[in-house]
Amino acid sequence: MLHQFPFYLLLVLFIMLLIMLANRIRVAYPIILVLGGLLLSLIPAIPVVEINPELIFLIFLPPLLYEAAWQTSWKEFWRFRRIISSFAFLIVLLTSLVVAWVASSFIPGFSLALGFLLGGIVSPPDAVSAAAIMKSVKVPKSLEAIVEGESLLNDASSLIVFRFALIAVETGHFVFRDAALSFFWVILAGIAIGLAVAIVFYLLHRWLPTDVNIDLVFTLVAPYAMYLAAESIHVSGVLAVVSGGLFLSTHQHRIMNSSSRLRVTSVWSALGFVLNGLVFMLIGLALPAISKGLGPVSMEEAIGYGVLITGVLIVGRLLSAYGAIAFTIFISRYITTAGAPRNWRGPFIFGWSGMRGVVSLAAALSIPVFITGTTIPFPQRNLILFITFVVILLTLVVQGLTMPWFIKLLQLEDPDHHPTHEAEHKMLSRKLADQSLEYLQQHYAVELDTQPALQKIAQVWKQKKELSGNEQLNRVCRNVYLEVLGKQRDWLHEWNRDLKTDEDVVRRQLMQLDLEEEKLKLS
Repeated sequence: MLHQFPFYLLLVLFIMLLIMLANRIRVAYPIILVLGGLLLSLIPAIPVVEINPELIFLIFLPPLLYEAAWQTSWKEFWRFRRIISSFAFLIVLLTSLVVAWVASSFIPGFSLALGFLLGGIVSPPDAVSAAAIMKSVKVPKSLEAIVEGESLLNDASSLIVFRFALIAVETGHFVFRDAALSFFWVILAGIAIGLAVAIVFYLLHRWLPTDVNIDLVFTLVAPYAMYLAAESIHVSGVLAVVSGGLFLSTHQHRIMNSSSRLRVTSVWSALGFVLNGLVFMLIGLALPAISKGLGPVSMEEAIGYGVLITGVLIVGRLLSAYGAIAFTIFISRYITTAGAPRNWRGPFIFGWSGMRGVVSLAAALSIPVFITGTTIPFPQRNLILFITFVVILLTLVVQGLTMPWFIKLLQLEDPDHHPTHEAEHKMLSRKLADQSLEYLQQHYAVELDTQPALQKIAQVWKQKKELSGNEQLNRVCRNVYLEVLGKQRDWLHEWNRDLKTDEDVVRRQLMQLDLEEEKLKLS
């Protein structure tokens, strides 16, 4: 491992170059990374990369889930809870059953149990790919919220299906009642464990004299603590991390000060970015190791099976999307539901967003080489691995490359008529300034008349309230202010050459300038 460390360092740099290329050509970076890894794997000098599933599940999965949960709006998650839950649990189960029937019917040597195992592996869509595409193309906020919410839960349900199918293959029998009870236990206990661990960290943040670095370390430890605590009693570690992450994210303003929140947000953004990049690159690099184990099945046959399962998944998700919307429209006659789209365009984009990714590959790799407790090879393991890789590659490339085109072509309307992020930001800025001035005048009228410093603060809010609607003036002022901030940095660096100047003080001033510039960019 040590002698390969320089290779992984170079790999990270190569990933950054590919992501910059993806940004330049306006293609979602997971697609470019998988294709880049695939092309890189064809170079003879590149070491063969064999992915350890435990590495994916333990090292990568908890922080990636936690970062996604931290960015998720609980308000939007709860608003669309019915359709999110149906796709995260019911549709995953239905997809697994359909894949099981197709695989057992058309792939030689596949039983229903093996087909169900394959279905559990390939059923969960990957959120990172869809989110990366939706950030570059305007889509309704409700669609974004549903896709993000579904992605937090479907990994858990698919891994639960995978676990039960694995037992069925190894033991040769399956008791539905026991499996159903275990299914609910794994879900509910996983959520409970995640919330329990999150409450412990909540109390640590609240009761202990933490600083910025300690708060950050707590957030780095929390997802692993949630995942390991749940997995140690054989319940869903994924749901533990998701539920715990949502809880702590919702209460972050109570347990962290502004400095901690800024540091945590910036560190987690960078960490999630690097981890996602590595995972998608490793998927592409894993092809040679996966291809070698096909055995008697020819490459053409294996690719054909992969295309078949990919087609089933794409068509099945599209049908499920339309079925879910039809059911939502029907049930809205009797209960209150979040507004369902009344045309076919929204469900099509939602159905087309089902790209597969890291969880599918990690699950396939975690299939044991031999049936537990024996020396009997696990049936069809290598073919399942190859089919999974083909599904990931095809869904990422075909759906990922065409999704922006479909979004632009269909011109989705926002049923809630949300203003743009920029317009809503300016509206809230004006509202905050207006409310702040009113509060000062009502509660601190005397101080406002006698304290010059308070008058200056009030004047800033008054100007912000009056000028926030004037874009041209804001643009001119912003450019001038940015130029002056740049000059201030130059002056500080020049003064820092004097040995009598304390460099720590200079760095503090430079950090203040950085914060001021960041605040200006967000204004």
